[in-house]
Amino acid sequence: MSWRHVIDAYDLLDDPSVNGEAVAEYLRAAGAREIEVSTVEGDKGSTDFIRVVVPGSAGRRSGGSAPTLAVVGRLGGLGARPEQIGFVSDGDGALVAVAAAAKLASMHSRGDVLAGDVVLATHICPDAPTRPHDPVPFMDSPVGIAEMNAQEVDPDADAVLSVDTTKGNRICNHLGFAISPTVKEGWILRTSEDLMAIQQRVSGQLPVVLPLATQDITPYGNDVHHVNSILQPATATAAPVVGVALTTETAVAGSATGATDLRSVDAAVRFCVEVAKDFGRGTCAFYDAAEFARLVELYGPMTRLQQAGGR
Repeated sequence: MSWRHVIDAYDLLDDPSVNGEAVAEYLRAAGAREIEVSTVEGDKGSTDFIRVVVPGSAGRRSGGSAPTLAVVGRLGGLGARPEQIGFVSDGDGALVAVAAAAKLASMHSRGDVLAGDVVLATHICPDAPTRPHDPVPFMDSPVGIAEMNAQEVDPDADAVLSVDTTKGNRICNHLGFAISPTVKEGWILRTSEDLMAIQQRVSGQLPVVLPLATQDITPYGNDVHHVNSILQPATATAAPVVGVALTTETAVAGSATGATDLRSVDAAVRFCVEVAKDFGRGTCAFYDAAEFARLVELYGPMTRLQQAGGR
């Protein structure tokens, strides 16, 4: 169970003075040993990026060949102070990443070592700005998407889970979490059967899939609507990326406080942990490699959709 880690991480992050070093201290106490914290200044303030590696028994860090999973906690900020007081809905992505890192580190220190390495990254900002968005306001971020991707998307990852609050819409009306179809090099591929099976076992419900439009997987800054930033990591890697969306039945603003449902967070944490277990030992595929190769052979590469655009 990850319930204790979720509660402790929420209490830690719901603090106007929280920073990367405070989170690193918490994760070290949970058993994490490889942690990096860096402060990045942006046009709208600063934030602390944190990156945690939980090594696997057969991962590359130990000379093995087991695949590496990256978990990205995507958000604008944990809070919108002074405009809003308290932890905002947008912070759920970081909450899942931090709680999952604590759970995996605790498992490792007790002897439950996964096969593959797991790299978890997010950023810690208790006072991010907001910006207008339809149908509900978005949280903004002190730094841009390109900087986030550079800091959070591990270049050696074989697959990426991008966790993000995805409540400000009317296209996924479900209280809990949803997963997206797999996105790889500009292609929106079929939703992974293995990931849906894991989603079923941790939620006890039928799979819930987040709908995607092609424009949702293009880089920010091209003046088209995006559901949110959940698939922005897919613009920065050739690895398959799947969004893990914290969802609600009604549209909830990312800047809303009191909106975090810890049961949904716990389910998303357990999903990430179970994917890490199965992916590292080779029993969970994000996509069908032969089918992907056939698509590229028939229709050509779609990598242009990972770029800013223009002729």
